[in-house]
Amino acid sequence: METALYPGTFDPVTNGHLDVLARACRIFEKVVLAIADNGPKNNLFPVEERLSLVKSNLGDKFPGATAVIFNGLVVEQARQVGAKAIIRGLRAISDFDYEFQMAQMNRHLDDGLETIFLMPNEKYFFTSSSLIKQVANYTARDTGLVPDNVRKALAVRLAPDN
Repeated sequence: METALYPGTFDPVTNGHLDVLARACRIFEKVVLAIADNGPKNNLFPVEERLSLVKSNLGDKFPGATAVIFNGLVVEQARQVGAKAIIRGLRAISDFDYEFQMAQMNRHLDDGLETIFLMPNEKYFFTSSSLIKQVANYTARDTGLVPDNVRKALAVRLAPDN
């Protein structure tokens, strides 16, 4: 078994992300969830807080999983941790075009690095960090789509006095 890298912004981490992580942990001996600090997105949570939110959810369900912060190209981070594969989650066909382009560029940069696409459980197909933030901005309703620590962090971050 080899090491895999699961990169993303994870702003915030969702149950869909964790479902993909659990699936990756069943395939690979070690999975490094890598939180990007250089994404083009305007992040709600600082990268250190995103790391803390992720780490609080790692446990027995995720054997061999660790979480780190990275800055730069995914292929460089994969080399740094000794990964032989990059894990990417696909929710719907709309994700495929972007992910396909990224996989091809990563292959161009490092032909020895494979991209593995994993689909989360169907109950998370529509879940994205962007949608989670939008819903949390307008309601305190528990959607069941994020871990408890993330739900609480969203409530604090999006409170009217912040």
